[in-house]
Amino acid sequence: MTPRVQIGEGFVGDGVDLAHINTVVGVRDGPAGAAFATALATPSAGHVPFLAVLRPGLAAQPPTLFVTKAAIVDDRHGELTWGAAQAGVAAGVADAVAAGVLDADRVTDLVVIAAVWVNPAAADEHAVQTNNRAATLAALRAGAAGDPPVGDTVDACDATTNPYLGRHRSSGG
Repeated sequence: MTPRVQIGEGFVGDGVDLAHINTVVGVRDGPAGAAFATALATPSAGHVPFLAVLRPGLAAQPPTLFVTKAAIVDDRHGELTWGAAQAGVAAGVADAVAAGVLDADRVTDLVVIAAVWVNPAAADEHAVQTNNRAATLAALRAGAAGDPPVGDTVDACDATTNPYLGRHRSSGG
């Protein structure tokens, strides 16, 4: 039986070093695998997808495609994105396998796509790595659980907020 595509979101930290991750998990020969291959083969200006690795020559399992949400603006932003953030994502995927969120017996059947936000103003390498690791695990847990529950989203619709707004805003009338 082919598992459903799992979509998750994780948000960890605050300030410029926060991590916001969106994940897609699915089988290699299904729609997630097709999206994985297409994204890997079609980079765009400022957004070059690549495999997340725990160290050079040791890719995360299941294979994890790291896709940047923010175009690289300078050398430091590139170092934090391709270094600290991608190492955090790879470790978060390994954590998910170790915790049973992703079935270790199925890793060769699966792919993960991780869309990753690294703020161009990020500065703390350790915080970026730690936050991305935790946010990746949180996103994979949410996808596996089918979270958030629809009731939670309906209840929150009149009190939406976004940390990028800088303050709480109510959209309800």
